[in-house]
Amino acid sequence: MTSTPHPFEALTPDFILDAIEAQGFLSDGRILALNSYENRVYQVGIEDSVPLIAKFYRPGRWSDAQILEEHQFCYELEAQELSVVTPLRNTEGESLLHYQDFRLALFPRRGGRAPDLDNPDHLYQLGYTLGRMHLVGAAHPFVERPVLDLASFGYNSIELIARDFIPASLREAYLSLTRDLMLKVEAAFSLFDDLRYIRVHGDCHGGNLLWRDDVAHFVDFDDSRMAPAVQDLWMLLSESERSQRELQLAEVLAGYQEFADFDPRELHLVEPLRTLRMLHYSAWLARRWQDPAFPLSFPWFNTERYWGEHILQLREQLSALDEPVLRML
Repeated sequence: MTSTPHPFEALTPDFILDAIEAQGFLSDGRILALNSYENRVYQVGIEDSVPLIAKFYRPGRWSDAQILEEHQFCYELEAQELSVVTPLRNTEGESLLHYQDFRLALFPRRGGRAPDLDNPDHLYQLGYTLGRMHLVGAAHPFVERPVLDLASFGYNSIELIARDFIPASLREAYLSLTRDLMLKVEAAFSLFDDLRYIRVHGDCHGGNLLWRDDVAHFVDFDDSRMAPAVQDLWMLLSESERSQRELQLAEVLAGYQEFADFDPRELHLVEPLRTLRMLHYSAWLARRWQDPAFPLSFPWFNTERYWGEHILQLREQLSALDEPVLRML
């Protein structure tokens, strides 16, 4: 019995070049696969010009309307002179392109390095930029794109892992532990009856930030959604000593509050949001396990050792949920 080919297996070099040239560009034949798993992203050389970045969207993940809403958010940010990498539009003004069964977008190549999250000046600049971004993000909501909620990130992730992935020997421990975690996460969110959700980047870690010419540049809005503002802030803080994280937070918020107000109550959500991200990450790997790129890139996933370490990390996170919230210095 032969397995069904994964859709991304169609992305041969010839197919990629044909897709780019169908959009009106003449390639010089150079293709470099970039580090992306959810979608497939390539740097493609263009004759007599700088290379383009071609992003082929994972079939079935987002609707056309959801992708276009992400693009529109980026254009709004660009209109406010924020440094984000926006999709190129074709002569018809379209940013979401099609080639055979694939949807793709083309981007200008932008260089840079990861910011130094231990550098106070970098943290201030990142907060400054996020404050401006969130001012735009709060202007109106997403209609098509999802909300970061306890169901999609927490309960649905736990259900999938418990049903199809966790070894039988660890299942009861996993279910008991995640039940305790979600009770604490729910309690933190229940502190609010007026929690404000805005359009955010959604995946604001160092890999999606470029530092160039003393300016923070934001890339890859693929996970943008409605969420509390703190979702874009907490990942800028290291997992170092509490006192160090509070100093980092102070720098981020000093820049952020130049443009946007920050509700200090949202600091109660830092560890709950970290918990949801941990649960969601394991479920993301599980949902993509039939994609041939995932077993190759994450060979340690879905082993007995992985699940044992995952449970240990979740136990540590359970303790973190009981710690006092970070202070605003």
